[in-house]
Amino acid sequence: MAELNKHILRVGLLLGLFAIVATTLVAFTEENTRDQIQENQRQALLDGINALIPHEQYDNAILTDTVTLPATKNLGTETPTRVFRARSKGEPVAAVFTVVAPNGYSGKIKMLVGIYHNGTLAGVRVINHKETPGLGDKIDEKRSDWILQFEGLSLDKPISAKWKVKKDGGEFDQFTGATITPRAVVGAVKQSLEYFRAHRDALFAVTEDKK
Repeated sequence: MAELNKHILRVGLLLGLFAIVATTLVAFTEENTRDQIQENQRQALLDGINALIPHEQYDNAILTDTVTLPATKNLGTETPTRVFRARSKGEPVAAVFTVVAPNGYSGKIKMLVGIYHNGTLAGVRVINHKETPGLGDKIDEKRSDWILQFEGLSLDKPISAKWKVKKDGGEFDQFTGATITPRAVVGAVKQSLEYFRAHRDALFAVTEDKK
């Protein structure tokens, strides 16, 4: 009986030791990968911004030169989002917004929209969507160059009435068998330009988010 108790005790101690080692390893791995995950996310965001505003065009720390907007109807956002501000020698160059088109065919379409200080589009990139493969997913740069057409456009080019897909009397192509998706993107980009025009000076004047 004594031997059995000793055996049970040894097994219990071994199991306890194993649990401690396993927990320590998990905690160590999580601690060491958390920083790497955050760095990967930071780099992915910076790459996305630089795809719109080439890093040669600004000299500030764009990921920390930000202003936080509350949920903003014109941008389609339902939670606070950051606007990233590019500057060169202290002068405003461009702003990059997170924008949501709420009315995609399969739900919300999340985008980065870069707008130069003069109101022209630096570009647009879709960063999250659930649109139909082979149809609506052509808004993704990896699937089609459709999204690249926004570069250099503004509220005056084309005129406001032409900021629609061609099916609605505008200048933007829709996709064969898919009109809702490009219509949603075009509308969201136009609203972003309108918001920027109305709030440009205030966006670049606010400094409290700088770190």
